[in-house]
Amino acid sequence: MPLSECKMIDLPKISNQQGNLTFIEGSNHIPFDIKRVYYLYDVPGGAARGGHAHKQLHQLIIAISGSFDITLDDGQAQRTFHLNRSYSGLYVCPMIWRELNNFSTGSVCMVLASSVYREEDYHRDYAQFLEACRSGE
Repeated sequence: MPLSECKMIDLPKISNQQGNLTFIEGSNHIPFDIKRVYYLYDVPGGAARGGHAHKQLHQLIIAISGSFDITLDDGQAQRTFHLNRSYSGLYVCPMIWRELNNFSTGSVCMVLASSVYREEDYHRDYAQFLEACRSGE
């Protein structure tokens, strides 16, 4: 899929004197049903996460706390997004390579996924990912 399919999605934000609330409904606020939720935290300074692409999985990535950068790559173009708001997320479609870095101290990255974990859905080698992009896999 082309990089242009990946985009920031603003989520509902309800504000009042007791604080803010944001909610996410699969296939309503995001273009997939949520089958799995996981989060990254305590990422050491200078460390990177990601370094893979998914063959079929859709994701929404949210900076629940702090900030970090995500560089997306469709095999032809790259784009970097800075995530730092808990009421917006980055939609990442299948066949997009991703690298997460520049994690701030105390940051928490939450990921909503369209499927349960399946190792066979991963491209973990960048050269093989590029070959799959060229062949239209």
